[in-house]
Amino acid sequence: MKFDLKFDNGNTIEIGSIFCIGSNYSKHIKEMGGTKPESPVIFLKPRAAYLENGGVIKIPDFSNLCHHELELVVVIGKYCANIDKSQAHKYIAGYAVGIDITLRDVQNSAKQKGQPWAVAKGFVTSAPISKVIPSEKFDGNVPDFELRLFVNGELKQFGNTKDMERSVPELIEYLSKVFTLNPGDCIFTGTPEGVGQIKKGDKLLAELVGFTKIELTVE
Repeated sequence: MKFDLKFDNGNTIEIGSIFCIGSNYSKHIKEMGGTKPESPVIFLKPRAAYLENGGVIKIPDFSNLCHHELELVVVIGKYCANIDKSQAHKYIAGYAVGIDITLRDVQNSAKQKGQPWAVAKGFVTSAPISKVIPSEKFDGNVPDFELRLFVNGELKQFGNTKDMERSVPELIEYLSKVFTLNPGDCIFTGTPEGVGQIKKGDKLLAELVGFTKIELTVE
């Protein structure tokens, strides 16, 4: 089965690995009771977690506390290994808005037991991603984006990527040295403060303000 991301110009790219960054906004770190990590916190989601615009987030019946985490998603356009952050912009195919859907009760239980977060973070429909804005629109720059998320029409989460603890180029440099990156790989770059619960019947709207958005329902 293929999992293709769509660009707003009609192009597509098959999704590769989905890398996610934890604890990358200071206010979110504070609201979660943590401290800034010495190195990036990395976890992964399977491709089957991908959900496109108009899709349905399906909360598993073994969780009673599901949270939204609004994020900028960076899509890699070509093979990228051991690069310097000053060159990172050359490897970006585009930008999207995504939501890291998290089973918070399952994650908290795993943390207490010293276990991985794979179930809490990687279940089916846990990685909604909007259409992708091609990087060419930004003339080789890595722009700052304003992010917003509405639940049932009410603004619940917002932020700006300029407030990241580690920038997009820094994250690409790090990931390229640890894992290497390939075309179609996606990087969820961390969430600003304001994460909160979503429930069955909710309607979500997330956006990179002025560029792209994604609308979803919850079951």
